[in-house]
Amino acid sequence: MNFVTISQENYHEVAAIYAQGIATGLATFETKVPPYHLWQSRHHTFGNILLQHEDNYLGWGSLAPVSIRQVYNGVAEVSVYVEQSHRGQGHGVKILQELIKISETAGVWTLTASIMRENLQSIRMHEKCGFRILGFRERIAAINGIWRDNIILERRSNTIGI
Repeated sequence: MNFVTISQENYHEVAAIYAQGIATGLATFETKVPPYHLWQSRHHTFGNILLQHEDNYLGWGSLAPVSIRQVYNGVAEVSVYVEQSHRGQGHGVKILQELIKISETAGVWTLTASIMRENLQSIRMHEKCGFRILGFRERIAAINGIWRDNIILERRSNTIGI
């Protein structure tokens, strides 16, 4: 297994996995996959990775800024999506651990995640990788007519910004 950088050439793989996550109704409030140029504009230039095994893409992860204010340059939001037939096999943890390494190399001191309360597998995965629950946003948005809470998680680096 190896990681490759997400690019316009392989974004169709990201889009396919993202669409599977959207279909669950528990992974994102997005209702359709954005085109590459829009997706790219919302993410950092680092930390956008696809986990590949032979000719298969198992999942992807990305880092996005949380604010345009310079004071928050060391804070990023993580996203992790795993191809549905490969879920529950530890690939999400591998992706998240790689994002942690990449983020610290880039000088990021805090990673955040907002996860729907019902997405217990994702919450547990983040906790396994050192994230802690800060609280929740009650009925922050509706998806498919159902208002959902978001659990807010954070991981503070032990090496950057100490």
